[in-house]
Amino acid sequence: MDLKEKIDTIPNWPIKGIMFRDITTLLKDPEGFREMNRLFYERYKDTDIVAVVGVEARGFIMGAVLADKMGVSFIPIRKKGKLPPEVVTEEYQKEYGPDIIEIKKNAINPGSKVLLIDDLLATGGTVIAAGNLLKKVGAEIVECAFVVDLPDIGGKKVLEEAGYKVFTMVEFEGE
Repeated sequence: MDLKEKIDTIPNWPIKGIMFRDITTLLKDPEGFREMNRLFYERYKDTDIVAVVGVEARGFIMGAVLADKMGVSFIPIRKKGKLPPEVVTEEYQKEYGPDIIEIKKNAINPGSKVLLIDDLLATGGTVIAAGNLLKKVGAEIVECAFVVDLPDIGGKKVLEEAGYKVFTMVEFEGE
């Protein structure tokens, strides 16, 4: 099954010149959704991760399903103000301006091996910030996983240069 065919492209959204890759069409397709989840599970089922960490909001979808299938914890990384105290925060620059993300201070035991998961890899800025949060709470990131990579934007290279292993299912290159 070609998951790429199940992902819509929305031209000029959220701003002119952007080709938005919309995974909601993949999520609404039962067979595509099942296949995406199967591929993640097959890749990580034999690892020693103790938690899947999902980045708000779409990372929650595949992250929670994968954590459940693996019998491990699911940990959310949320936008500022969405988690009750005590939290650890990280400010970073997104494609369209500054943002802040947070994780519960006691979400993960120091030394725990985790998988960081989100829907799409563009610049890598959000994932670098998420990685910084996880380091602050003492987690060890085994890999960063995504459904979609936009290689022309260069986020995968940024993450790899920062020392992260990266897995993606599909690429939209120069399209």
